[in-house]
Amino acid sequence: MIGEKPRQKLTYADYLATPEDKRYELLDGELLMLPAPDELHQRTQAELGYNVMAFVKTRGLGRVYFSPTDVVLSDVDVVQPDLLFVSNDRLDILTAAGVQGAPELVVEILSPGTAERDKGYKRALYAQHGVKEYWLVGTDAGTITVLLLEETGYEVVGTFGEGDTLTSPTLDGFSLRIDEVFGP
Repeated sequence: MIGEKPRQKLTYADYLATPEDKRYELLDGELLMLPAPDELHQRTQAELGYNVMAFVKTRGLGRVYFSPTDVVLSDVDVVQPDLLFVSNDRLDILTAAGVQGAPELVVEILSPGTAERDKGYKRALYAQHGVKEYWLVGTDAGTITVLLLEETGYEVVGTFGEGDTLTSPTLDGFSLRIDEVFGP
């Protein structure tokens, strides 16, 4: 509107000044507070994290982190994916403050308050910064969509649901029965 001041974008320095007892993300210079995830979200995160961590650790492939871990993609974009993997080849992006650059694999568990952002803005953001593989986890539907970065953006490798076994292009040899993640 005429007469409105343009919004001033916050930066990583501003983000670092936020209270440590709250969860935030910085998306295109806008600070967003993240509520604590619900029980199903946390259970799904634990199941996925356990399986990915066991695979990565037994093969000595790199490191796996859970939210809240800061991933600094630019001075105006700091995210806290639910789960992420950094290979041994890229351990130099790890710092005491978090991850400074794109992990190879990012997992976002969709919730009502974040689903559109995860499927839209963050998908484009992760592609722009070179995250090779992106999983969108739908706890309501009991599905995991695996996306792989191609020259034109993310392409869907597959959507895995009940009775399916997920495989990962980035974690060669990894497989996961979806029923183990969403089962009782």
